Formats: sequence, structure tokens, C-alpha cells
Amino acid sequence: MSNFNQNTNALHAGYNPSESKGSRAVPVHQTSSYVFENNQHARDLFSLAKSGYIYTRLNNPTNDVLEQRIASLDGGIGAVSFTSGTSAISSTLLTLLKAGDHIVASQSLYGGTYNLLKVTLPRLGITTTFVDADNPENIQAAVKENTRAVYIESIGNPKIDVLDYKAIADVAHANSLPLIVDNTVATPFLLKPIDFGADIVIYSLTKFLGGHGKALGGIVVDAGKFNWANGKFPEFTEPSAGYHGLVYWDALAEASFLAKLRIEGLRDLGGSLSPHNASELLLGIETASLRLQQHSNSALKVAKYLEQHEAVDSVNYAGLESSPYKALSDTYLPNGQSGVLSFRLKGGYEAAETIVDQIELFSHLANIGDSRSLIIHPAGTTHSQLTEQEQASTGIYPNLLRLSIGLEDPQDIIQALERVLEKVVATV
Repeated sequence: MSNFNQNTNALHAGYNPSESKGSRAVPVHQTSSYVFENNQHARDLFSLAKSGYIYTRLNNPTNDVLEQRIASLDGGIGAVSFTSGTSAISSTLLTLLKAGDHIVASQSLYGGTYNLLKVTLPRLGITTTFVDADNPENIQAAVKENTRAVYIESIGNPKIDVLDYKAIADVAHANSLPLIVDNTVATPFLLKPIDFGADIVIYSLTKFLGGHGKALGGIVVDAGKFNWANGKFPEFTEPSAGYHGLVYWDALAEASFLAKLRIEGLRDLGGSLSPHNASELLLGIETASLRLQQHSNSALKVAKYLEQHEAVDSVNYAGLESSPYKALSDTYLPNGQSGVLSFRLKGGYEAAETIVDQIELFSHLANIGDSRSLIIHPAGTTHSQLTEQEQASTGIYPNLLRLSIGLEDPQDIIQALERVLEKVVATV
């Protein structure tokens, strides 16, 4: 499908109806395991002499279509799907890192990712230095001898910051490190991080790509450009005790990471996506390009409305002329800045609580990227495990609310906000 554009690939990549008895929709292969032709066939599959299906924890025909489709949209050599975005992140890091290794990460991250890096991975001997990634020099200053990855989000959640991806990739590569980008908020329809130097791209498929708040899923895409034999990653160049002495780089070269992520990561950590969820997510991806345009257009209208409201102190959305990220947005996100924004209220925490408790139309829940508009108070929920200082460093304050703008008519969304903001003005 390499000759077609993204909208076509979103519908067709990775699937040939003739291979499924002519079924136009991708079938759900709801099975745990697959029958081998004979003992030699089984041995060939387990030794990687032949490709094929062994057990759905490792691979599945429905999941395979999803993986090929996302890899096509992102311009990667392949992908591996997981039960959630968080599973995709943790499996990626545990595939690459070991006790004693170090990560440099943007401090503007989803709360679950921040907690993984700050609390969970240190228990395994893997540490992280969080930096203000607005300045790529801060990443360079944080690199140590034992640093093994640079980790950022393409659009930070909920700070809504846009980074200089190419400059950060240059810093990572100058230090022989892979750049890992969580591209959940932008999706490949608004940004293809591989085009600007990313080596590994991660998505929570639960969000904008799935688009309907129905199914959990995550995926990891490999650009296939990083040299895992540069001396910093012996797990790829020395015999693997976890896979009968296989030397990944010798056998698979640029596909080494994807192979290790699947045949060791999925096998040992078990974060496998169900085929039913893969089918639900494939349906969402078919319309994601259209939805992202409306999400982006409506979010910009809402951001402009909030920016001029007397009850609002500030608005975070890269599409605004007043945003400090507008220039980077014009460079990297010219087709839209997605559907997530955040704003601070002049009335403090009490005003934020009034908005959350009394707003109509918006659903109060911990998700983004739904077709319906969503609202949450990050300081008290998704990022509540952070200290006040850590929250402030990621752009989170008691009076900040995060909105995920859905597909409702933007005027209806604005009217819902207007009605509740009038109450805030009266209270203040």
C-alpha cells in the first residue's frame, strides 16, 4: 500500500479480502492458538525459520492487520500491539532497559507515564531524569554514561506543549540513543514523528485512533533506522538467554527491536491485545482522519472562545496565536493540533470544581479522544500522585481543567461552557 496516501491506507493497509474467503471486513480471529502442520512446522515457527502463528499472546491475524495498518500510516517497518497504551510503554522500556540504565524524559507527560518512570521503574533499578524539553539543550545536559533512551510526548498531556522534535532527535542520536515519542494526542494523521527523527512511536489506541471510548489498546511502531549494534545495547548483539541463544542483530538487523519486543516482551510480560478489541480499533482508524480534522477545528474555536472569557486566566492550545508553541505548531502540526486543550480559571480550585460538577454535555471521566466531549480536573485525578512542585513543573495547577473536544457542534460545546462559566463569574 506504499503508493497510496494515508486516508486510503487507513481503510486498506495490511489486509487482502482474498486471504479471508472474500470477507470485506477484517474477520475477528477469536482463538487462543493455532494448529501446526507437523512437528517440523512447529519447530520452524519457534526457531523463527518460518513466519506464522503460534499463540495469540504473540500474534493473531486480526491484530496483524492492525499492526500493519498503523505501521503504514506512520511510515515504520512494523508494529506490535498491546492491551493498552500503558502496556505498550512499559513493554517498550523493559525490552530496551535493565537495572542500572537511565532515561531522559520530558517532564510534561501523562500522569501514568510519569508515575511509571518516577516510582515503578526505579524499583527495578531504572531511573529517569525529567527535564523541561522546551529547550533541547536540557536533554543534552541530563544525558549520562548509562542513559539508554530519550522519551517525550509529541503533544504533552495536559500541558499541551509542542516540542522541537527534530532538534531533540538530533540530541538523542548524537549520543547514540533512541528517541521514543508517545504520539497519542496527535496521531499519525496530524504528525508522523518518524519523519522528524523518532525511532520508536507509541500510541494509546484507546484515544483518538479508536475514537469512540469502547476498546482499550496500545501499539508500538519501529522506524527501523536505529543502530542497536552501537555498543550500548548488548541484549541485541549478544546471544539471548531468553530465546535459545538468538543474536537479534545478526538475525534480524533493523527489525531487532520489534522481534525482541514481540517474542520476549509479549511472551514474558503478556500484555496482549484481544482480537475483538483489535477489530473495534480498526473500525475507529477507518474514520480517524476525518474525526481529527473536526476535533482540531472545534478545539481551536473553543480555545479562542475561552481565551477571551472574563472567568478564564489562560488557555493552553498550540493553535492559538498567543501560544508559545504556535511557531512549532506551524512547523510540525500544520494540519491541526488535535482535540485536547486545558485552561486555568481565575476563581481557583472552587471555580474548577463548579465547572466539573455542573457542566452539561461534557462527560466527566478519565479519557481523551472520544467522539464525545470530555472534562477532568488533572490535579485531583490523573496527576494527583505528583507533588505540588511536580505538578507545577508539568503545567498542572489546582485551577486547571483539561477538555477533550468531541464531535458535537462546536457552538453547542461553547454554549455548554458559557452557561457554567456564567455561574463562575457570579461566584467570583
